Amino acid sequence: MKTATITPRLVEFYHKEVMPQLAKKFGFKNVFQVPRIKKVVINMGVGEGAKDIKILEAALADLTTIAGQKPVITRAKKSIANFKIQQGSPIGCKVTLRGAKMYEFLDRLINIALPRIKDFRGVSSDTFDGSGNYALGLREQAIFPEIDADKVSKVQGMDVIVVTSARSNDEARELLRLFGMPFRKQG
Repeated sequence: MKTATITPRLVEFYHKEVMPQLAKKFGFKNVFQVPRIKKVVINMGVGEGAKDIKILEAALADLTTIAGQKPVITRAKKSIANFKIQQGSPIGCKVTLRGAKMYEFLDRLINIALPRIKDFRGVSSDTFDGSGNYALGLREQAIFPEIDADKVSKVQGMDVIVVTSARSNDEARELLRLFGMPFRKQG
């Protein structure tokens, strides 16, 4: 028995609204030239995880709830004496989202989580890497509605990296802007 799959809202929006606008603005002749989002990587650095495994387990649980899939534990590549970190000790967790889960996460991030930030004036439009990839830092995990703020033992920040097929920062910025990313007004 086959179950019916529901296409995420942003996928339909991309095909009906975003693709034609990008093709017109940048003069793409082929639909395969139009930039698209390849994947989203969410990373939580938990430096205290090397000393207290409960903090790392809480971060893993929160990231699993936010992303909808199980994260992997990241380990230190080399020892750093000043931070009391040994090579191979757990220092964080990350998850890579593709396909439907990626679009669902982006939809929740753009339309629900970011507007919940106190005194939110938009995200920076300068954190592109030159290859069309966008990085965004969040200060706490409680901005996501699926996280119960009362049960958060330690406020944990995270990095969200949006990897696109765009060849320039301008193409990627326009792609994310059309998806509704609330970029801060320059001026």
